[in-house]
Amino acid sequence: MEPWLIAVIVIAVVVLLVLAALALSRRGKAAKARKAEQAREALRDAQLRQARADKEQALADEQLARTRRERAEADERLVLAEQEAQGRATQAAADRTAATQLRAKAEKLAPGLAQRDAGRLEAEQRPNAVQQSNAVQQPNAVQHVEQETQTIHTTPSGGGATRA
Repeated sequence: MEPWLIAVIVIAVVVLLVLAALALSRRGKAAKARKAEQAREALRDAQLRQARADKEQALADEQLARTRRERAEADERLVLAEQEAQGRATQAAADRTAATQLRAKAEKLAPGLAQRDAGRLEAEQRPNAVQQSNAVQQPNAVQHVEQETQTIHTTPSGGGATRA
């Protein structure tokens, strides 16, 4: 074979190898560009999801804080109601004690008077208890309560009339 033909074949093979290398490098660059674009897209998706997750976490934290605040307010109202109830119970006990002492004093001053007045008070309170039970049984019904007739008495001193 002629030396120039060998040189042409060698040059052709070298040119083909260079062209193949260029084609591979372009394909590699295109693959890298696609991978870079996919990476950027994945990064944008990750940022969006992170932002959504942060937003949801903030909403969850806010809801939890609101719930805790409402629970604290309810606990505070409960404590205040318990204190008020305890105060009322204490006042009721004090009133009962005072009533007992006053009854004892009245009994000392006028024996038997307290028992007669207790019977009269029970008779006066009994109609009120019936009215209250009717109100409980019929909460939406209009209750018409008749007023007791008031009698007018004149006194012999010549003064005006009095109501009994």
